[in-house]
Amino acid sequence: MPRYLLSLDQGTTSSRAIVFSERGEILATGQQEFTQHFPQPGWVEHDPAEIWHSTLSSARHAIAEAACAATDIAAIGITNQRETTLVWDRQTGETIYPAIVWQDRRTAEQCAALKQQAGLEQRVTEKTGLLLDPYFSASKIAWILDHVDGARQRAEQGELAFGTVDSYLLWQLTAGRSHQTDATNASRTLLFNIHTQQWDDELLAIFRVPAAMLPEVNDSVADFGRSEAELLGAEITIGGIAGDQQAALVGQACFQPGMAKSTYGTGCFMVMNTGSEALQSKNRLLTTVGYRINGETTYALEGSIFMAGATIQWIRDGLHLIDNAKDSQPLAEATGYDNPVYMVPAFAGLGAPYWDPQAKGAIMGLTRDTGIKEIVTAGLQAVCYQTRDLLEAMAEDGVKPETLRVDGGMVVNDWLMQFLSDTLAMPITRPQVTETTALGAALLAGLQVGIYDSLEELAEFWRHEREFVSQQQESVRERLYQGWLDAVERVRVQH
Repeated sequence: MPRYLLSLDQGTTSSRAIVFSERGEILATGQQEFTQHFPQPGWVEHDPAEIWHSTLSSARHAIAEAACAATDIAAIGITNQRETTLVWDRQTGETIYPAIVWQDRRTAEQCAALKQQAGLEQRVTEKTGLLLDPYFSASKIAWILDHVDGARQRAEQGELAFGTVDSYLLWQLTAGRSHQTDATNASRTLLFNIHTQQWDDELLAIFRVPAAMLPEVNDSVADFGRSEAELLGAEITIGGIAGDQQAALVGQACFQPGMAKSTYGTGCFMVMNTGSEALQSKNRLLTTVGYRINGETTYALEGSIFMAGATIQWIRDGLHLIDNAKDSQPLAEATGYDNPVYMVPAFAGLGAPYWDPQAKGAIMGLTRDTGIKEIVTAGLQAVCYQTRDLLEAMAEDGVKPETLRVDGGMVVNDWLMQFLSDTLAMPITRPQVTETTALGAALLAGLQVGIYDSLEELAEFWRHEREFVSQQQESVRERLYQGWLDAVERVRVQH
């Protein structure tokens, strides 16, 4: 009986595929970066064909490296960059416009206009748990329909399909037989009522999105179809789908209310399990679907930071201050925590809890003796300060985790993890397997095909590698954080 699991982890800057054993061990990995397109200020696009081919290439590489046959793989799990929006022709599978990425801000004015309608944002938030912001999919869909000749009419006639990245990959894997998504991805579109667990007619009307475009919404553990045999060497069941942050929640075994994880990838996303309660934030955090299994919805509270690893990528590729992301750690160690320079990486506006799409990035506190190491360190510290912003908002909402499980590419940086613990005054736990997003998708797929029987069984796989405990004096912590708050206030446009 095949016991391996293939996870397709399609991220914002690269596509990754990992073959896991049934015990959650990484057997092989394939990864391929792809191009970021910035056609105008505030616009971010991806080539859908490049998303698909990089994913397929990574999967084939991982299978080959694992030295296993495709028939040894029991199931595929898909996890993906969320909110990124694609529209394609149902007959050809060809997209009619590049993928508009979650970071894209081109619909900021459209969202601002909707906010002017009395009571509209509150109504939208009550249904979706989200805010009226360009971050989410709905306004991106409308933009494509309004700017591609004939697209709106074709969509209303049922000729076009919308999907987030998971739906698009699923369509490609199944040669168009399956147009589905899961409840976690649907909950990030601004079109899905998280309480009724249905696409919502009122929301569709507000954003002018034809219902005929939408995928079927399934549980996160479900039969999503089978892959075409010629793609990977065999027909393989696709058994699990979850947006990247929800997949990480599963991979971190945060199955009890009050447990929280924070992922440090392109952006930073802190997600806390709130159980069967869709907790409504009073501090502009998002209420979202954590996962849906056997028809039962587990909700979560989420804070979203748009720029985390992407800040270090900009320091590397935009400023050319470092050659590799790992070079940031020795520079930070040489600078120390008490850095007078602050970087506010509002390259795509500010996310939670500010939600200011008009804010612009800035570096402050520069003096004649400021050098590369201080600026690089400020980029790392900004990630920690932004995480504290999220934690403070959660605490004001009456919920606060006692510890934080972390994952993502940035958490290998010990200096960063220690500063994070110091900034939050909270223990930070790093797991043995830091690829928790990919792991979560694999575990969901394993549940579907019977490799695992329950979430309790999945929780047994989680092991911590190291815990970081705060060592900073309270006075220093508060002084540094106050400097951050002052810097943020200087770049904000909307209050």
